[in-house]
Amino acid sequence: MPAILPGFLASPYVTPILLLLCSNVFMTAAWYWHLRFKAVPLFAVILISWGLAFFEYCMAVPANRYGSAVYNAAQLKTMQEVITFIVFAAFSYLYLKEPITLSQGFGFALIALGAFFVFHKW
Repeated sequence: MPAILPGFLASPYVTPILLLLCSNVFMTAAWYWHLRFKAVPLFAVILISWGLAFFEYCMAVPANRYGSAVYNAAQLKTMQEVITFIVFAAFSYLYLKEPITLSQGFGFALIALGAFFVFHKW
């Protein structure tokens, strides 16, 4: 079984998803980490966020490049948005200690429904 796992992770279908997941962790941190540190000067927050965004781009660009071999641009963008909401919800709950409300859950569910239609060929 262990020999199958690396091949699965290197799949052209899975690699972009993993890279987008990692990229979104950095993106979400770059945009929202500072909300717990309001005493940090804005200029410092911007510089730190730029540094985090560099790593986000180092993963997002290859994710889209590799992903374009098996997904179209609309599918890649949809995956990115769905992953963004999943990462943001976890970050908001775990790091910012903000609860996920029912209305947010419904909104995320509607976005997931939209993603279904992007991937469903008619």
